[in-house]
Amino acid sequence: MQYRTRVAIVYLLGFFVDLINMFIANVAYPGIARHFDAPVSALAWVSSGYILGLTLVIPPSRWLASRLGARRVFTVSLAMFMLASLGAAGAESLTTLTVWRIVQGLGGGLLIPVGQTLAYALYRSHERARLSAVIMLVGLLAPALSPVAGGIIVDHLNWRWVFVASLPLALLAWVLALCWLREVPAEPAVRFDLRGFLLASLGLALILSGLTHLGERSGLPAGSALLLAGAACLYAFVRDARRRHNPLLDLSLVREPLLRTAMIIYQCIPGIFTGVSLIAMLFLQDEMQFSAAQAGGLMVPWSVASFAAIGLTGKVFNRTGPRALFIPGCLVQGGGIALLACMTVYPQAWLAVAAFTLMGFGSSLCSSTAQSCAFLHIAAPQLADASALWNINRQLSFCLGVTVISVLLNLLQAHLPQYAYEVSFGLAAVSVLVPVIFCLRLPRGAVVQE
Repeated sequence: MQYRTRVAIVYLLGFFVDLINMFIANVAYPGIARHFDAPVSALAWVSSGYILGLTLVIPPSRWLASRLGARRVFTVSLAMFMLASLGAAGAESLTTLTVWRIVQGLGGGLLIPVGQTLAYALYRSHERARLSAVIMLVGLLAPALSPVAGGIIVDHLNWRWVFVASLPLALLAWVLALCWLREVPAEPAVRFDLRGFLLASLGLALILSGLTHLGERSGLPAGSALLLAGAACLYAFVRDARRRHNPLLDLSLVREPLLRTAMIIYQCIPGIFTGVSLIAMLFLQDEMQFSAAQAGGLMVPWSVASFAAIGLTGKVFNRTGPRALFIPGCLVQGGGIALLACMTVYPQAWLAVAAFTLMGFGSSLCSSTAQSCAFLHIAAPQLADASALWNINRQLSFCLGVTVISVLLNLLQAHLPQYAYEVSFGLAAVSVLVPVIFCLRLPRGAVVQE
């Protein structure tokens, strides 16, 4: 087996473990809410905490890998992740669970950027499309299998077991990393941009906290203040990064049109789907009386449709370019979310199947197209920075999607309880028009010819 294949396998295992932990807990949220008597706004932190940890640790990934060596960073990260998984499973309060989820995210957050940089560096530019296809297939398996497995675990055991379900795979990835990854000598690293790291981390944490407070009663003043403070920190981070010779992140890469558009698409389509998926699990189990396994099983038609979308992208992307795939993908996802809104007045199980099928096709058509074009024009020396930016944006899209949709639902439950789910799904469906407007700026026709 070639060395690059071994590196790719280790990276894909880490990627799979990350996605499992992002999706498997969704079906456990009703059980967690009942156990801790928690509102939706607080429950969102179980998911957002994990994604927050992932996001915060990605910016220094290049510096850590250069200073300590990629193999050491990868294995230590996995060990921290496994320890935090055990802590989450034994949590005795919602606060403790959220803290362990943040630590779990910090442990798993380095797996993707470090592994992706290692793997992509070993493949030539024209070979990376194949690796991207495999990445998308792995990204398809995780949301397909983990909710079903999580539903079975919750129905037959309890919610605590979903947090240790990925431990066997994490242990396998750890062993393979020790055996297969070569020890690369540590390089003299540039001075770490501590100021940039603190500004970015504080800004993100304040914004997420502000969004959560906005969903609580009498939380408007505190939420608004936190949002403004977070925005100020992120503004200071961007301004400082543009002035530094060696900033924490090379933000100038965002000027590359394809990378920038792909990042916007991820915020508006897969990110919103993650939030919709969370409240859909609550809606289907609490309002429609679905079991946890039945609700999680809806990810199977989602995944079948996703597989078709990924295959279509691989066949036509070079000939059509991203615009011809992005726009239909956005509209199809919007149609699927609209069907969930219809279920509030016409409660038929087949509508749920159709909704998740459409959302699977639309979301995956957009995400696979985004993955295919994001690094197309990125030079090899800039790959580490581009990978960090891409993964921060990916994690942030999931985090913001969950937070915004759950806060929206919580606000509506406080003021329009009889229409809360209907309006939440309706607004989420209409939101797909935002990325469509951005996609209209892309040129028509092929982007690359091979």
